[in-house]
Order: sequence, then C-alpha cells, then structure tokens
Amino acid sequence: MMKKDQFVYVTYIRTTPEKLWKALTEPEFTRQFWCNTAQESEWKPGASWKILTPDGRVADSGEVLEIEPPRRLVLKWRNEFRPELKAEGYSRLTYQLEKEGKSVKLTVIHEIEKEGSKFIEAVSSGWPHILASLKSLLETSESLEETREWPQEACK
Repeated sequence: MMKKDQFVYVTYIRTTPEKLWKALTEPEFTRQFWCNTAQESEWKPGASWKILTPDGRVADSGEVLEIEPPRRLVLKWRNEFRPELKAEGYSRLTYQLEKEGKSVKLTVIHEIEKEGSKFIEAVSSGWPHILASLKSLLETSESLEETREWPQEACK
C-alpha cells in the first residue's frame, strides 16, 4: 500500500450550501478571499481546472474528478509555480458540504500519494487562512485583509 500525506480541515459556516458552493467556485467570490485568484473550469467531470493569479499565470492546474453541486467537489490538483511542488505531481482535493441547522459543515481534504510531501506541508499553512477568510466573507461580507492580494505568505 502506498503511503500518503493528507491535510484535513473542518469548519462550520453560517450560510447555505448553495452560497458556499458559489463562493468556492465563482471568480467574483474567490478573488475576495483567495488572494485575488480566479478558477477556470467548465465544472463537469473530466473538465480541466486551473487557478489563475491576478496577472493571468497558472498557479495550479488539474481536472474535475467528481462534481455534485452543492454537496461535493473532487479535483485533481498540481502546483505549477513552485518547481519542487510541481515535481510531486498531482494531489487530490475534496470539498464536502453538509447542511447542519443554519450552518454548513465544510470538510476540505487535500491528499497526495507521497510521504513527507512538501506540497501538503505548503497547503497545510495556506488552507486554514484561506478558509477562515472564506468564512468571514460569507458571515460578515468581509474577507480577511491579508488574503485579498497576491502574493503573501498565506497564498504561497
């Protein structure tokens, strides 16, 4: 059995699954909490997927593996701008959205078939900041200031 590294994050956001889904996929939202980046995809199984930096460079790329709006999204994901991370190849990102009362439980699982992954180490410091900013944006209409621009430590 292959060893793998993974990062798991669970948060509860006072919103609806539909609004959270939009925030995770649509550029007018992602720009506000995800370092001014935009994702490009047709959002269907097998479609290519990428994250673009504000100047149009590809930061990460991959494809949509599974998509069930507004409940589940699984992406094949490779970093494109840090050679040592790109060398590790593709990781797998899963978003799970579950309605709980007036909130949504968001589970983010990012994993790679590699022990001691530098990529997972990098996203382990990036994701909590991005997701805290997403929660803030949906609950208060304001993202965290330090996640609004590219590049900063939270976005590398």
